[in-house]
Amino acid sequence: MSSIPNAPEPRNEKVLDYAPGSRERQELKAGIGKLRGEQAEIPVVVGGREIRTGELRKSIMPHNHTVPLATWHKAGTAEVLQAVQAAKEASREWASWRWEDRVAVFLRAADLLANSWRPILNAATMLGQSKTAHQAEIDSACELIDFWRYNAHFAQRIFAEQPRSAPGTWNRFDHRPLEGFVYAVTPFNFTAIAGNLPTAPAMLGNVVIWKPSDKAVFSGYHILKLLEAAGLPPGVISFIPGTASEITETLLSSPDLAGIHYTGSTSVFERIWGEVSDRIDGYRSYPRLVGETGGKDFILAHPSADPVAVSVAIVRGGFEYQGQKCSAASRIFIPDSLWPEIRDRTLEMIAEIRVGDPEDFRNFMGAVIDRSSFDNIVSYIEDARQSDEAEILAGGTYDDGEGFFIDPTLIKVSNPSHRLMREEIFGPVVTVYVYPDREWEEVLHLIDRSTPYGLTGGVFATSRAAILQAGEVLRNTAGNFYINDKPTGAVVGEQPFGGARKSGTNDKAGSILNLQRWISPRVIKETFHPPTSYRYPFMDDA
Repeated sequence: MSSIPNAPEPRNEKVLDYAPGSRERQELKAGIGKLRGEQAEIPVVVGGREIRTGELRKSIMPHNHTVPLATWHKAGTAEVLQAVQAAKEASREWASWRWEDRVAVFLRAADLLANSWRPILNAATMLGQSKTAHQAEIDSACELIDFWRYNAHFAQRIFAEQPRSAPGTWNRFDHRPLEGFVYAVTPFNFTAIAGNLPTAPAMLGNVVIWKPSDKAVFSGYHILKLLEAAGLPPGVISFIPGTASEITETLLSSPDLAGIHYTGSTSVFERIWGEVSDRIDGYRSYPRLVGETGGKDFILAHPSADPVAVSVAIVRGGFEYQGQKCSAASRIFIPDSLWPEIRDRTLEMIAEIRVGDPEDFRNFMGAVIDRSSFDNIVSYIEDARQSDEAEILAGGTYDDGEGFFIDPTLIKVSNPSHRLMREEIFGPVVTVYVYPDREWEEVLHLIDRSTPYGLTGGVFATSRAAILQAGEVLRNTAGNFYINDKPTGAVVGEQPFGGARKSGTNDKAGSILNLQRWISPRVIKETFHPPTSYRYPFMDDA
């Protein structure tokens, strides 16, 4: 029996609230206790085989770094080469599956995650990445479920896209996967991104070699086990935690590299791009490079803005998940007429913020991810403390005795070109520049030119003329532009995510635009009554 099926209509997963006494709260706490007590040993997984290399590394809890969460085996060159071979072996069968059978694997994974796997993956994210229950819920549950359900819908739309046919012919697209493997490089800060980057290409029939962040191996491994439980065949996605430079060097040397799906730092992505360019004549095809990188995201208030809304946006946009979001509000521009009220309201909220172990549900913030991140963020705070152009209004305190805790820090600068206003910090440090109301237009141009990034930004105003003006001048400053809202919290299917300039290739995760990068269409023309003479009518005598 043949049919042309429709994937289920996607709907965004409901965010559970984990209120006291709720079932989901009890299940999550049980999941936390279970995972924390297991002391898991995580293997390299290649072609469905678990490989224990003996080169062990530790996964820690950032909020309690003295207690190991798990150990994981580090992949080396031999395992990476095995992954390339496993991808080749899996490719032919996986690409030959009907699109609806491939999609069904990920739809089943989404339903498993929405139910029995929800407390497991959320607990892994809380423990390994120090996210609160709410931040884990919107990330490792809802967003990842949404990615899989919406991507199934987008895949159907791609396969349904077909050319027109003239009388006597039948034209059609054969939407092929890329020829070779896709290298997925995922970050620590979003479990949903770690789940989406390898699976979006796989849904289109590609085989993938996945290097998770060494700071998020724990949650990454649970994603892999979830996919296996959903029926993903061996070798479609290989899981190779290890040293990024060693793995990247090996994979970029392979003629079978067909694409890179990357989220991470701008400098690393540029280095990868350069290395691919240097080796371009050695590849079977031109690799597709899709990347989301850094940001220096802004909130701009017009004199007509609602100061209450601006204050809440600063606190939520800047300090949720310790400011470790690519989209986090980092540089704030406030008119002097609104500054006293916004300052006082913001400081009042910051004073209420609790920082600590995310297992204590009263905490709004956890710890930053590791020692290196802690030291880097502290260096910015101390630089501000020594600067004549900066004033620490709140926070500026930190403690790494038990966990890598940094208090929410608000800094006011007198110089809008201060490094705190230009450089990505990736931590709970928000910098404010107060401008004279009359300099609104100058501030628009300042925001446009003062950083190399173009990821997210938010403009607050009740004046429609001001909103229109900001939208025009700031058109290229943000791939995700918010009006009267904080610059974080993009929802799959509603605000496809990605930026340009030095923030990435803007291929919009959570939309059909991203999935289109992972196919290589073949056009087939079939003629039902081919010509039997080479001559054309114009060649006949009059």
